[in-house]
Amino acid sequence: MASMRERAPRADAADAAAPALDLPPEIVAAIDAAISAHRTRPGALLPILHDVTARIGYVPPAAIASIAHALNLSRAEVAGVVSYYHDFRDAPPGRCIVKVCRAEACQAVGADALVEHACTRLRVAMHATRDDGAVSLEPVYCLGNCALGPSITVDGKLYGRVTPERFDRLVAQVKP
Repeated sequence: MASMRERAPRADAADAAAPALDLPPEIVAAIDAAISAHRTRPGALLPILHDVTARIGYVPPAAIASIAHALNLSRAEVAGVVSYYHDFRDAPPGRCIVKVCRAEACQAVGADALVEHACTRLRVAMHATRDDGAVSLEPVYCLGNCALGPSITVDGKLYGRVTPERFDRLVAQVKP
């Protein structure tokens, strides 16, 4: 069996053997566009997965076979990368994404208590999206804001020295 570096991507995204996607047409188009934009790049898998995530917010499990086919990889190789990296998810995220730093520097200044508060305040477990789709709560292992911990991001915007009270103000836009 050839290594991943030795395998050439399939030449045509419309290859007749490509798996059909049982997804809405706009999602299929976004996945196809990401594959087309990056398939010939060396190490194309991560750029494709990042592009799909940027376009639709997640990597649908149904897309794994198409991405694997386009890059001449196994479905297990693609699924393994999706499940390994915290930036990829296999289900749509909440409308608001809150990430709490769980690295040692933030833990040393109260991140554990902040996580407990966040779960209670947002009514969602860590690694989950609330049933109403309003918010996803995720751990992250270092936001690079160690001197100002505990740190969080709310929809990608970084905040430091977050107390439970400040947390409540920062997530006030999240509708119950």
